[in-house]
Amino acid sequence: MANLYWLDQIQLHHQVLVGNKAFYLSQLRQKDFPVVPGFVASAGMLSQFLESIDWSEPLFADLPYSSLRLDIDNPRQLQAIAQQLRQSIEVPPLPAAWLAELDDAMQQLHAPVLVLRPSLFVEAPASKASKLSAIADGRSSALFDLQVCQATTTDVAQGLKRLWAQLFRAKSLFYWQRLGIPLQQVKLAVLVQPLRSAIASGTVQILDDTVLVQSTPGLGMAIAWGEVLPDVYQAHAASGVVHTKQLGNRAIAYQVVESMAAKQKPDDADAPNCTHTQFGSWSSQSPALPLLQTYLPDESQQAHFSLTDVQMSALMQLVQRVVVEMGHVAALEWTLYPEHEVQQRLSITQVVTLSSEARLHKRHEVPLPLPKPLTAPLDRPFHAETEPITSALVHTGQSVTSEPQALLVTGLAAAQGCAIGKANVISSLSDAIEPMPSGTILVAEMLPPHWLLLIQQAAGIVLEQGSMTSHSAIIAREVGVPAVIAAANATQKIQTGELILIDGDRGNVYRVADMLKPLPEMTAAPASESVNSGDRPPLSTRLMVNLSQPDHLDAIAALPIDGIGLLRGELLALSVLDHQHPLQWLQSGRSAALVERLAVRIAQFAAALAPRPVFYRSLDLRSHESRVLPGGEAVPLEVNPTLGLHGTFSYCLDSTLFDLELAALAQVQIKHSNIHLLLPFVRTVEEFTFCRERVQQAGLMHNAQFQLWIMAEVPSVLFLLPDYVRAGVQGIAIGTNDLTQLLLGVDRDHGTMASAFDARHPAVRAAIAQLIQQARQLGIPCSICGQAPSHDPGLVEALVRWGITSISVDPGAVEATYWAIARAEQQLLLDAIRNP
Repeated sequence: MANLYWLDQIQLHHQVLVGNKAFYLSQLRQKDFPVVPGFVASAGMLSQFLESIDWSEPLFADLPYSSLRLDIDNPRQLQAIAQQLRQSIEVPPLPAAWLAELDDAMQQLHAPVLVLRPSLFVEAPASKASKLSAIADGRSSALFDLQVCQATTTDVAQGLKRLWAQLFRAKSLFYWQRLGIPLQQVKLAVLVQPLRSAIASGTVQILDDTVLVQSTPGLGMAIAWGEVLPDVYQAHAASGVVHTKQLGNRAIAYQVVESMAAKQKPDDADAPNCTHTQFGSWSSQSPALPLLQTYLPDESQQAHFSLTDVQMSALMQLVQRVVVEMGHVAALEWTLYPEHEVQQRLSITQVVTLSSEARLHKRHEVPLPLPKPLTAPLDRPFHAETEPITSALVHTGQSVTSEPQALLVTGLAAAQGCAIGKANVISSLSDAIEPMPSGTILVAEMLPPHWLLLIQQAAGIVLEQGSMTSHSAIIAREVGVPAVIAAANATQKIQTGELILIDGDRGNVYRVADMLKPLPEMTAAPASESVNSGDRPPLSTRLMVNLSQPDHLDAIAALPIDGIGLLRGELLALSVLDHQHPLQWLQSGRSAALVERLAVRIAQFAAALAPRPVFYRSLDLRSHESRVLPGGEAVPLEVNPTLGLHGTFSYCLDSTLFDLELAALAQVQIKHSNIHLLLPFVRTVEEFTFCRERVQQAGLMHNAQFQLWIMAEVPSVLFLLPDYVRAGVQGIAIGTNDLTQLLLGVDRDHGTMASAFDARHPAVRAAIAQLIQQARQLGIPCSICGQAPSHDPGLVEALVRWGITSISVDPGAVEATYWAIARAEQQLLLDAIRNP
């Protein structure tokens, strides 16, 4: 049995050894379809390598032939076993004969940079073979991280072992055992191909008579990692005519640093230079320079589609040829290479075929307008790490039968994720708050402050009013609950008790009707392993989180963060004060209890994150949000609450509440020196001076580590920052939500104006850049803590380039933002090296 198989030579009986991905690509290449050349390290190599390992743990001694039945409902044990297995596989060297074979094969590819991709085949009886093949195709990109390596024997060998080790990651072990597939039936081969920079890349999904195409400049990682909104084309499958297309937001693109990759490594020729990539992250495994780099498409590229009409026509012709040749194709991935490399030709990089069962049900797939790449058909079980729709089905123990779904409402995709549950339509917000059954999707016109904590009990929320920056959306993102906001007439179109599916990634709500039938009970998958701290490049820019609720504090504290950049006082106080307005507590003589409760809750955050800093933003109570709370009746009704009595102006009118907050902070400071204060919505230097005097009187300044910052969100700060610093401001946190609405004159809470509320507007970006530059000149730190960096990877790159001190994002955006910062900082290093 051979170890390596070239795509040009793979035969039908080799499929089990080379896996589905390589097999289908080889079929196309051998019929003169444009497929990048390459070779496959066969599944037999992994089996032989496992046999050769001197296992210290008896449990693993017969690993190549063992089903390795584990207690997958014990996450800690599963993680520990997975880590031990992976370390045992990554450390031993490959046999010298294998290294010689790899070296000879690499020489024939004539490429400085290679990409290693998993290619799976699942052995099964004939009755299940086609369905399990579809699973193997559809899940390989989710279970494995592709490897990008220099074309050296050392690097490719290390990349091979990393991919092999990933078969034994906790999420992989969980997935295969939950499906009832013994591990020895999962055959893992590795496809090795050259990787070159590209004009554009993307995906194609074929749904009956419709072809959906996604495209972005550069390599396809930007789409796979969710870092761009790709261009979307919808075409007729038979004619190839494009009937709709939508320009995306492609603020970042990837290319190969081939000139750097071709150079000899200066320090240690034996040290592997291999980049392993995974969904939402990027990591360099050595001190050597990265093999992938990001670039910003210029204004012309941003304003035009990434494919010309001629290129799109060529892609459709290629898709039609593939369908004719292979028959039942579900999806494919493609790359358009520049002319000077391979004569500007399209190449196919992945093909996914439908199982026979899937073909029967293909017409009943969820009619999403923008499917994710390589989304598998919905007639088979997936676990909770798969695509949004299928993860929701598995989470509720359901699978899809034959009834079509109906799109009920659309709105803003305010919080990511999907869920299926029974709707609870709230017709009157004056009703008493009652606990909701588990798995309920909350549907309402809007949620006043005293209802916001229901979000934590809900499986999802659908609201007729609100915006991306409303409190409902903020809390939903923070606690990980899917949300669709500004969904017109949702309370009329959705009925209480109706089974609905909410897609928080796309802003759609569907009626599930009678589509579902029970599946075997499934347990939630363990969290995917976090990247070892040693695998993460150190960041110069501090990464922090925005919080208001103490849920999952331990898990948040374990994230690769430098502290809490924004602890929202008004949202934190909701649960602490029993959903009552703080004035209610004052009027009933409970000021001391208010201080005690606030101190206890704030201390939870300080203790969990210590010694990392926690920036508490004092209460910013706006009348339209707080009047509905019990005790808020005395708050004046305002025509324009955004410009009304809130922020530090309200402190100057009556400092009672502010003084109580300071007393709570003083209590926290006794045990925790990492607590700091952010003043909200500061309009004038005089307001800040007043507040600073109250802070001094409260004794907070006695701690030398204590810092007093202001939110930079009122545009006057652009002209007054030097005066603020002279008055004692020690740092600023840019609040992009208010800064955007005030600069652009757009009400951020007005759902129908959502398209005009654009933090990417040139005026907003110029203001942010100016604040950062001024802060650097004045010698004070500058953070940013609005929603913008959580939703715009391109802004993160710009912030780093401008010299931001720290970036604070929602917990769900931490991982992606970490790697966005890492890429930006490494790009700065590369630029400095190239242009000393």
